Amino acid sequence: MKVSIVVPAYNEAVNIPFLIEEFDEFIKRHKNYEVIIVDDGSEDGTFEVAKEYNRKYLKCIRHKRNLGKTQAIISGARVASGDVIVIFDADLQYDPNDIPGLIELIEKGADVATGWKQGRYEKKFVSNIYNFWARRLFKLDVHDLNAIKAFKKEIIREIPLRKDWHRYIVPLAASAGFRIAETKVNLRPRRFGVPKYQKKRRILIGLFDLLAVKFQLSFMQKPLLYFGTIGFSSILLGILIGLVAIILRLFGHGFRPLLYLVLLLVISGILLFSLGLIGEAIRAVLDRIERREI
Repeated sequence: MKVSIVVPAYNEAVNIPFLIEEFDEFIKRHKNYEVIIVDDGSEDGTFEVAKEYNRKYLKCIRHKRNLGKTQAIISGARVASGDVIVIFDADLQYDPNDIPGLIELIEKGADVATGWKQGRYEKKFVSNIYNFWARRLFKLDVHDLNAIKAFKKEIIREIPLRKDWHRYIVPLAASAGFRIAETKVNLRPRRFGVPKYQKKRRILIGLFDLLAVKFQLSFMQKPLLYFGTIGFSSILLGILIGLVAIILRLFGHGFRPLLYLVLLLVISGILLFSLGLIGEAIRAVLDRIERREI
């Protein structure tokens, strides 16, 4: 089984020499591996530094501008000749010697092998909250969704990946029916450079992406079931409150706010039901497109 290690790199010029040094030692023991460094529009000469190292196992490609880690992974997978893709960060916080453990899980039948970080982690609190909700929303029996991972190359073609959705390869693959496995991996301190995800706004982006993925994996599969149920319930509740308002009126107790509530519930219900119908139409178009691609 040939393995392609995809290394997204953005402004990691200072780490590239140490990265190559570690992979030189790693490849001596594992001949069926290749390394693909994807320079994601770096401004510090990352691509030029990587190209200085003439290695048979090494490929270097470059984005003209920064497109994000997800696109870097997709670009790396396109030129990969391996049967299995490994995502390995250029900051050297992961140990290449943990990669064979991931590959072993795939050889035993898993489609995706994800790591469970062991060691000091600067964003541990935020990561724990994120992973907790991700496990609950996607019903996954794994501890860590955003560590080093390996997966069969076919998966990159089977799951929808948008900007920053590399964090959700595991739930997207699980939803598509692929088998998931997990193993512990070492997390090392970053040697040089600055972490790319320090900004607090990344937390908000991650939360919205989490909800967007959940929406796509659940609501968009059966939109009328979800939106229609809520819409029908709203209309029914509006009718019931309307009957109560009529009865109260007959007994001389008119209450105008109830009329506004009835209008709100009925109109909202109709809109939600209509949204479900529109979602079903969109889902039908997408299904036709998928069948044509197959």
